[in-house]
Amino acid sequence: MDNTKMLQGKKILLGVSGSIAAYKAATLTRLLVKEGAIVKVVMTAAAADFITPLTLATLSKNEVPLNISDHNSWNNHVALGRWADVMLIAPASANTLAKMANGLCDNLLLACYLSAACPVLFAPAMDEDMWHHPATRGNIEKLLAYGHHQIPVATGELASGLFGEGRMAEPEAIVAYLRHHFSTAAGAPKPLHGKMAVVTAGPTIEHIDPVRYITNHSSGKMGIAVAEALADAGAQVKLILGPTNLSTSHTGIEITHVQSAADMFNAVIAAYPLSDIVVAAAAVADYRPVEVADKKIKKGEAQLNIALEKTHDILRTLGNNKGPQQMLVGFSLETNNEKEYALKKLREKHLDLIVMNSLADAGAGFNYDTNKITLFDRKGRERSFPLKSKQEVAQDIVSAIIELQHA
Repeated sequence: MDNTKMLQGKKILLGVSGSIAAYKAATLTRLLVKEGAIVKVVMTAAAADFITPLTLATLSKNEVPLNISDHNSWNNHVALGRWADVMLIAPASANTLAKMANGLCDNLLLACYLSAACPVLFAPAMDEDMWHHPATRGNIEKLLAYGHHQIPVATGELASGLFGEGRMAEPEAIVAYLRHHFSTAAGAPKPLHGKMAVVTAGPTIEHIDPVRYITNHSSGKMGIAVAEALADAGAQVKLILGPTNLSTSHTGIEITHVQSAADMFNAVIAAYPLSDIVVAAAAVADYRPVEVADKKIKKGEAQLNIALEKTHDILRTLGNNKGPQQMLVGFSLETNNEKEYALKKLREKHLDLIVMNSLADAGAGFNYDTNKITLFDRKGRERSFPLKSKQEVAQDIVSAIIELQHA
């Protein structure tokens, strides 16, 4: 099924709440209309402080009401709620999420939400401290328990000037999420149904003493996005996740938390015999201290020498023990000679597919919400992709996996 046509003729009720991210609603509306969706927008009064109803009315080609009643006319929230194939709330502020979770109804958007006879998707947008507050976490859990779908937040620059979680997903990522939602709802066969996938993600940490350790800048975003894309494609996914403040609430994903390279090795080896697909997206430490001090190392000499030893090579071990029906996917993040190193890794570790990216590419690599990749597979094919959101990159990777599965 062509996912690019999944939104053709779909009726989408877009709710825009009061957040600085409301400016993204313009791009989101434009993208949805471009894909053939019929879009109607409802806004809170606070949202109108950030983007005008006229802008969204022009882009959606439909009037944008703000209130349940406008002088002598009534905006029928029940009709709007029953009209839509899906209600998408983006941005969904902490305030709006709290009201949704507790059934409050003091504006048109919430009246439409409580009248919605369709699936509800929401894209949170708020500052990091608000995102991690127990009250917000509780509200998210309630909404998920209602059967609603949360579009994962991004990590990046926030309105407060801080850098962290809580940023609304980019419009392109939201459109991709909607495509998969409708693909699943349409009963399209899931190409990885019945497959067991193992995904590693995030960094590892190797302790020097009780307070210091060696690690890297991996956030886990790319691996988590791949795990979610595999689950969307019907796979049962086991996500082995290194130390990161990111996670996923996606159904169909079982998470095992690990810290060190040894922890990750043991978890992967334990899961490997039952797996059909392994995607090794984690940034695993290549070296660890030979000795770990049991007490904090005090400042002394001008120099401190720490002896390091190699950690287990997880990919090589998996490749050397790969069964005929198993698929092994690796990542190659380089700073130079990218293609040469990627192809060497593909060959020497008996991979089926390798995902190459470069720290030399702007917007790619650790901590970004975007990535730019080139895929090399065991058949010698090379495919390069432009800079995309990591959710879209994950879809490209999973599409390549599915293609190889049926090759």
